[in-house]
Amino acid sequence: TVNCLDQHVEKSPDRVALIWERDEPGTAVHVTYRELQDLTCRLANTLKKYGIQKGDRVAIYMSVSPLSVAAMLACARIGAVHTVVFAGFSAESLAGRIMDSGCKAVITYNQGVRGGRTIELKATVDEAVKNCPSIKHVFVARRTDNKVHMGDHDIPLEEEMTKADSTCPPESMDSEDVLFMLYTSGSTGKPKGIVHTQAGYLLYAALTHKYVFDYQQGDVFGCVADIGWITGHSYVVYGPLCNGATSVLFESTPVYPDPGRYWEVVQRLKINQFYGAPTAIRLLLNYGEEWVKKYDRSSLRVLGSVGEPINKEAWQWFYQVVGEGRCTLVDTWWQTETGGICIAPRPSEEEAEIVPAMAMRPFFGIVPVLMDENGEVIEGNDVSGALCIAQPWPGMARTIHGDHQRFIDAYFKAYPGYYFTGDGAYRSHKGYYQITGRMDDVINISGHRLGTAEIEDAMADHPEVPETAVVGYPHKIKGEGAFAFIVLKEQTARVDHIKEELKTIVASKIAKYAVPDHILVVKRLPKTRSGKIMRRLLRKVVTEQSSNMGDVTTLDDPSVVKEILDAYQKYKEKNSS
Repeated sequence: TVNCLDQHVEKSPDRVALIWERDEPGTAVHVTYRELQDLTCRLANTLKKYGIQKGDRVAIYMSVSPLSVAAMLACARIGAVHTVVFAGFSAESLAGRIMDSGCKAVITYNQGVRGGRTIELKATVDEAVKNCPSIKHVFVARRTDNKVHMGDHDIPLEEEMTKADSTCPPESMDSEDVLFMLYTSGSTGKPKGIVHTQAGYLLYAALTHKYVFDYQQGDVFGCVADIGWITGHSYVVYGPLCNGATSVLFESTPVYPDPGRYWEVVQRLKINQFYGAPTAIRLLLNYGEEWVKKYDRSSLRVLGSVGEPINKEAWQWFYQVVGEGRCTLVDTWWQTETGGICIAPRPSEEEAEIVPAMAMRPFFGIVPVLMDENGEVIEGNDVSGALCIAQPWPGMARTIHGDHQRFIDAYFKAYPGYYFTGDGAYRSHKGYYQITGRMDDVINISGHRLGTAEIEDAMADHPEVPETAVVGYPHKIKGEGAFAFIVLKEQTARVDHIKEELKTIVASKIAKYAVPDHILVVKRLPKTRSGKIMRRLLRKVVTEQSSNMGDVTTLDDPSVVKEILDAYQKYKEKNSS
């Protein structure tokens, strides 16, 4: 926090640190570095008063706001470890993360506001902490005027903060002490707590923010990500604040009150860099150009894309329509595990070419390699393989909380001596990198990474559904959607009812965005003789490449393929009618 606050307060206390673009249109709140330091120190002293110490874990379940940023920085200031949980996650998801990390406290709001709707944050926390004995206190801030239930361990945050001292000496931390944990999905069921440390993470976030986006002092940096994701940690909070930037906090949605919201905000706040997700661009593209052209976007210099590979159509629309063909567009590739951007078109030589829909160039110190099936490095250009990184960099994750073996297995076992990203990539004739997508059972829904096993585990809780398999399929707006194949215990007339129940289960166990778009009932799933489900075949079915099924000889009973294809055709015909 000294790097993110104190150094700037000393030099330019009245510089604006945060512009909070609240859900209610046109009600932006400006917070200076001095004011943010005051908020942070009061919150830090409040945490200390209630027994939070260096090394303790604190969960933050809040919508994007100056107070949620102050909560992250307050933890950092006293040496506590924050784990931010996206405010769209269910009580069960929140409880799982609290229990895995052993949090002592939760910081939340009475309610959240998004797209004109009220979200019950405190009620979700109440349900979550029922099963979390490690939680001693829940700090409750107010985002709305509505009253919520306050129990014995609930503390009204703002009331306490007004009583607290506005100075809080920062805890002295080692460069390798933990700064935060953030949970992300893997190819097996349980989300893993990715651990980032102090010095390397902050250095990497700050440098990538400065050089990838050509950030200049005085710019208004607009990253519209939620703080519940790594993008919000690195490019809403830590990177921009370390660089003394003015960072926009976007609480709303791209289509509230109408599909012009982003561009109206760009005009009103005079945003210079706009960093968002391809899924939002694809959504807005459908509404047409008039929503964009209605607003003055002349302040924009750099556009950025994050969360998933951007398709050419969305890239062109973003570049030509939003950026008027005059803004640099950086398609950035990185992960929760990498801490910051690893491959992006900039920095580069002045005016160096940018190829549409390509991440292109590794950042300083990043050494990408492509590997073949035999674990050998693929030399030369115009080649594809598994994307690995050959040497360490400051922002890389250090471990998975409580399970270092899983960390080794997930990232360093497949290609010994290299960090395996889980992604496949293509290296072009000119040596530029293009990310081609995940190589494991992980899908990317609207830029949110989700292991298909998580969805399967959730649906397996239904008493009438003994077996499920979930695969990703291309979705026009979300990038990928989830397609579920299920086997029922017995033939039943309740099929539609069961499908609805499954959707509700997934929403309550994980989050609404995880709910499958399609659920298809089949007699059995394609399995190998050892009982492993061959999801590859199901993927071929839903992407309609059934003429090219590849090797099916390892299947226990190859006739299952025709069975599933027939069921899929019937399902498709029924849906189109």
